[in-house]
Amino acid sequence: MKKVLFLMIAVLAISTVFAQSKAPLEFKEVKHSFGKIKQNVPATYAFTFKNTSSAPIVIESAVAGCGCTTPEYPKGVIAKGATNTIKVTYNAAAMGAFTKQVTVKVAKVADPIVLTIEGEVVDAAKAKTGK
Repeated sequence: MKKVLFLMIAVLAISTVFAQSKAPLEFKEVKHSFGKIKQNVPATYAFTFKNTSSAPIVIESAVAGCGCTTPEYPKGVIAKGATNTIKVTYNAAAMGAFTKQVTVKVAKVADPIVLTIEGEVVDAAKAKTGK
C-alpha cells in the first residue's frame, strides 16, 4: 500500500514539473513576411516577446532550419515581465520565394516556439526598376 501511494505521489510530482500549460514567452507575432527583397541584401526582422511567466526564464537555443537563416537571441536570464527580441536574418542569396523557420527552446518547457519568416528574393536590378 505504501509503495502504491509513494508511486502515485511521485508520478503526480513529475507530471507537474514537466507540464507547463502556457508558453512563458508571448510574442507580438510569430510570422513575418518581408515581401520582395533584393538578392544578396540580407533582411533582418526582430521578433519582440515578453516573459509572461511568474519567474525568470532562459532561452536555451534558437535554431534555424538552414544555414541561410541566422537567429540572434538573448543569452542569460530574462526577468519576469521583461521584453526582449529575437533577431532573424535571411541572407537572400537564392532567388525565389522562401519560407524559413527558427525553433526557440526555453529551459524547462517541453514545447518549442516556432518563428517563421517568408518573402521573395528578386534580382536587385529588377527590384530598383519594379519590372
